[in-house]
Amino acid sequence: MSATTAAMIAAVVGVLGTLFAPLITVRATRRQRAEDLRTEERRRHFDDRRTAYTAMNRASRHFHTMLKDALHRLRDGVYTDEDRLQVEEARREYRDRYAEAQMIVPEAVLDASREVNAVLAGADAVIKRIDRGLAREGEDAPRALTDLKAAEPKLTAMRRIMREDLGTLD
Repeated sequence: MSATTAAMIAAVVGVLGTLFAPLITVRATRRQRAEDLRTEERRRHFDDRRTAYTAMNRASRHFHTMLKDALHRLRDGVYTDEDRLQVEEARREYRDRYAEAQMIVPEAVLDASREVNAVLAGADAVIKRIDRGLAREGEDAPRALTDLKAAEPKLTAMRRIMREDLGTLD
């Protein structure tokens, strides 16, 4: 290859490099921005799930505690209007957190939360029937307390599944 040819090739490469450098830079910048947006979206989705899990875990455990307390008070004959109001507030908070979570959590968490919901809703219904004097055959506070204990391992399982989904492993 002659010196002239080499100089021509070097000149062409230099001109092409000068012309294409901004295009390559723009393309690389766009790719980086798209990746940053995907990373931010994943982070936002993770934060949304964590917030939903925390709220649902707290609300379901609080509702469980309020139901248990209500059954103890019914059993002891000291269930008051204030107790009824507290149980209803806990139920509404739980219902709202449960509904929010249904929109963003994976199916495994929904399955676990449905199991918890079935026990809690059943206990709430029994409490209301006992309180109104409309208890069905075999329904009483001691039996309902025993039935409500079924929620405890389900709550623990639900929390474990949520933690696994978030990558929080023990």
